Amino acid sequence: MALAGLRENWRSPAGERVRSFAIVTTTPNELCARLHNRMPVVLKPKAWPVWLGEEPADASTLKALLAPFPSGEMTCWPVSAPTTSSQPDAPLPPRLCWA
Repeated sequence: MALAGLRENWRSPAGERVRSFAIVTTTPNELCARLHNRMPVVLKPKAWPVWLGEEPADASTLKALLAPFPSGEMTCWPVSAPTTSSQPDAPLPPRLCWA
């Protein structure tokens, strides 16, 4: 799985080199709409060369990549509140397995 992203290196007004990165979002599919009003753009492997500029593409081809990922190709399951904590030292729930 790959998420569509944009990156840029630029100089701030103070002359510092800045590296920026953003994950591109789109309207949610049916599955994700229950959770949020947007979702990351998920790219299938066959789209990677086009998104990365390794193959030529016009604007309409690139825009088509921004469509919501099909709900039927995703799985959603509940997680406990600590799993979604932004605190770096929050303990992980013991019932979850991480690969």
